[in-house]
Amino acid sequence: MLSVLGKTKAKVALLVALGVAIFLSSAGLIYAQDAGGAETLLGDANAPVNFTWTLMAGFLVFFMQAGFAFLGAGLIRAKNTVNYMTKSFMDFSIATLSFWAFGFALMFGGSALAAGLEEGNLWIGLSGFFLAGDAYDVGTAELWLFQMMFAGTAATIVAGAVAERMKINAYLAYSFIIGAIIYPLYGHQVWGGGWLSTLPFGVGAIDFAGSGVVHAVGGLVALAGAATVGPRIGKFNANGSANAMPGHNIGYVVAGTFILFFGWFGFNAGSTLAATELRISIIATNTLLAGAAGAVVALYFTIARTGKADIVMACNGALAGLVGITAPCAWVAPWAAVVIGGIAALVMLGSVKFVERVLKVDDVVGAVSVHGAGGLWGLLAVGIFADGTYGNYTTDAPLVTGLLYGGAEQFIAQLISVVVVTAWALGAGFLVFWVLKMTMGLRASREEEMEGLDMPEHGMEAYPAAR
Repeated sequence: MLSVLGKTKAKVALLVALGVAIFLSSAGLIYAQDAGGAETLLGDANAPVNFTWTLMAGFLVFFMQAGFAFLGAGLIRAKNTVNYMTKSFMDFSIATLSFWAFGFALMFGGSALAAGLEEGNLWIGLSGFFLAGDAYDVGTAELWLFQMMFAGTAATIVAGAVAERMKINAYLAYSFIIGAIIYPLYGHQVWGGGWLSTLPFGVGAIDFAGSGVVHAVGGLVALAGAATVGPRIGKFNANGSANAMPGHNIGYVVAGTFILFFGWFGFNAGSTLAATELRISIIATNTLLAGAAGAVVALYFTIARTGKADIVMACNGALAGLVGITAPCAWVAPWAAVVIGGIAALVMLGSVKFVERVLKVDDVVGAVSVHGAGGLWGLLAVGIFADGTYGNYTTDAPLVTGLLYGGAEQFIAQLISVVVVTAWALGAGFLVFWVLKMTMGLRASREEEMEGLDMPEHGMEAYPAAR
């Protein structure tokens, strides 16, 4: 065990040393392209409105972290509330630093989407580390901030799946790794000029705002984490049947869902990166319709099955609809958004049963089903419903056409992307959590879990008067 830990520390030290070397060399030898913004403004009269749009959309996505915090806290037991809130707050903070240092460069290097991102290849980005050198630029900072919010979302999805039993230190270590490596490397293949985006089918694998890049990655890594850490004490009986372990605050759940729904307009419409791209009205409309359809389908499904209107399932249905429309939101008509959102809710409901009854994995908040299964469906939905009225991010790009409009090749590209993200997220997720388990350990002790993690790991309670 000590030798493994020693090797792990050595690798971490080597990684940090490499990063520092990159930072020092780039900062010392290369000058910023436009750190003041004057040249950018002179070159593009639309820059102020587009910068404002993109940054405000990024701020909306940041506010989604509050939604995740409330949603997850409401779905767990009161004795773990501080622990969950801490993880939800700190995973974003840690992923911010790892994405700044490593992840952004690995994801967008070679894309040439902004200054300092010229070096990279079809597999990995090689420029933009630490936002230093030419990446010290107003346009690059704008892109980084917006994309950082997406990286933070991918990181925090996992918190709910592994809630109530994972050690805080192990979780924070995972948060660094997903922001630095797991999220960026698949993201590069789709958004950073990587090989998936250059597939000879349709316009290559595409994902407008992150059904795959953000949600499927986060949801599938969550599956790996929940499977590796094991179920909560009392979740499964000896015969394999599952016990209900209800959360403690439905108000938190509904409030969190409203916040997430609101933030999703920034998530999807903001991904144009330009207010002058007027397709934002269609994107926002599709976002609303898909979320509403998901909520309605999930609610009426539970009424038909149990005779009760389940608001928790309605909330998860809305979120599944939002996840499902995130990839195709720019390329489909409003009627298709309703269908995509409704199907996403059914996919989520089926996945919840599969994960619990077949895989025997304890996913506390349904993150695997909402984000993982919903995200994969969103990728496929592009290849089915894209109607050929819009290009890839700009109206000058080739139009995107799905199966229903004769675009069989686009569906093939999307299917390949589904296979790749599934293999990558599960493989990398299981590897990371296995290494953490073998080194620092993943799971809190039985005594700590039974007491709740708030006092053992944080020395405080969310509701001290409730004792």
